[in-house]
Amino acid sequence: MRPIPTKLKKELENDPYYKQCSRHSDGDCDGRITWEHAFIYAGRQINKKWAIIPICEHHHFGPGLDKEKNQWIALNRATLEDLAKYPKRDWQQLLRYLNRKYGEYRELRVG
Repeated sequence: MRPIPTKLKKELENDPYYKQCSRHSDGDCDGRITWEHAFIYAGRQINKKWAIIPICEHHHFGPGLDKEKNQWIALNRATLEDLAKYPKRDWQQLLRYLNRKYGEYRELRVG
């Protein structure tokens, strides 16, 4: 597991989005909130805000784990500029596949 840089970690800690499971609407949330690196690129976890999602233990390590759904959430949060930094992957094809599989993404509302 790759450590999150201190500056990014502080940014995540101060962002209300990272206080609740990204899959809260799925139900069955249980356990503490963890931060999942949703993607590996060139053998390393992507340490960018869009690629790290807050996920409860049930959806991260337990029976609720669905890695593709976690990637769907992260990828829908990325901008084209974010993805351009990782050119060896066809992000648009993956996004089309995941959006067909899981539907239209709606950002988690915090509050």
